[in-house]
Amino acid sequence: MTVKIITLGCKVNQFETQAMFKILSDNGYEIVGEDQKSDISIINSCAVTQASEQKAVKLIHRIRRENPDTVIVLTGCIAQALHRFYEDMEEIDIILGNKRRMDLIPNLEKYFSNRKKLTFVEPFPKRDPFEKLHIDNFVNRTRAFLKIEDGCDRFCSYCIIPFARGRIRSSSLEYIKDQVQTFAKNGYKEVVIIGINLSLFGYDNGLTFSDAVRTACESADIRIRLGSLEPESMDIGTLKTFSQYKNFCPQFHLSLQSGCDETLERMNRHYTSAEYAEIVHNIRTVFDNPAITTDVMVGFAGETDEEFKKSLEFVKNIGFAKVHIFPYSRRKGTAADKYSNQLSPQIKKARAAEMAEAARISSQKFLHSQTGKIEQVLIETRNKNGRYEGYTMNYTPVLVDTDETNVNKIVDVLIEGVDGEYCVGKIL
Repeated sequence: MTVKIITLGCKVNQFETQAMFKILSDNGYEIVGEDQKSDISIINSCAVTQASEQKAVKLIHRIRRENPDTVIVLTGCIAQALHRFYEDMEEIDIILGNKRRMDLIPNLEKYFSNRKKLTFVEPFPKRDPFEKLHIDNFVNRTRAFLKIEDGCDRFCSYCIIPFARGRIRSSSLEYIKDQVQTFAKNGYKEVVIIGINLSLFGYDNGLTFSDAVRTACESADIRIRLGSLEPESMDIGTLKTFSQYKNFCPQFHLSLQSGCDETLERMNRHYTSAEYAEIVHNIRTVFDNPAITTDVMVGFAGETDEEFKKSLEFVKNIGFAKVHIFPYSRRKGTAADKYSNQLSPQIKKARAAEMAEAARISSQKFLHSQTGKIEQVLIETRNKNGRYEGYTMNYTPVLVDTDETNVNKIVDVLIEGVDGEYCVGKIL
């Protein structure tokens, strides 16, 4: 039977999609492209915002319209946290929560035995073990993702993810070593270490985040990059440990959410803007030419004009290499959804536009600061204009004139200028 998986959301979802690909392939299913008709269509969903949820719903409607006979499976964070809202949606044949996703094959077989709708969603127990998913390859990617942590205990007031992912669960160091070595043997030049609350790796099993990064860096001669981080466990000692390794990529995606302390407190974030700024200062002290990227939320419940301006000025002053901006999205079941002082979509949209302009200026300053530097670039893809795109150790996007023989190779590049959202370089 043919099957396709459409992945929405974060790198953790993308990693888990690859695990499902492997399970399906090992059991005789044929994987086809997202734009092809298939016997089975799996949507690995994201629940982090209302927009991401709506995207999944529209996708389900479109798949059923274009492929009436396909079996539609909804899995991922919507299936886990919001399944009660979708159990009566007639287009969906199987709902698999995050706890049951790896039981995909027996659940498909059960469905095909009687063609009756199935819902398999289980809560995560407090001491649930880490789910070890062994993956050999990533389809159509030059870098591999490796999930080493799942779940979150922080319960930010706006966030539904603890309900979709359960409590913190960390992998063993042996698992990290094995997977990094596997990816290196299969030709990958870079591994991105990911998790739901990656900074708190080891919180449950006596290890530390430094242990995880040290193990990854020492396992193979391959670039090690970190995924999205909460500004926790990023003390100066941890940063100095990271800096010992030449294959560690000095890019830190530190989730900010707001540069205003009053807003951070209502969000139930566990740091102040001053503490965040100190982490950034320490990173720039320890590393040569690091990049700091982030997420910023605008229009959170109760955010006043003054609070927004504080956040805006903070973003302007930090000097981010890139900022992902999104308006606050209410999520049923979270504390912030019950706050009475919700802001209008118009205010959110205006603030997002103003923050985006500050982010654009900051990004351009960072790109221009890279001019004249010689950096190692992993060449990845060819764009529509015939140039090849790649990324430096600090994740600066670079365009070069070359050919396909350099794809998936790391080359020395002299950065000569900036073209839009890219640096432009010459291979040495």
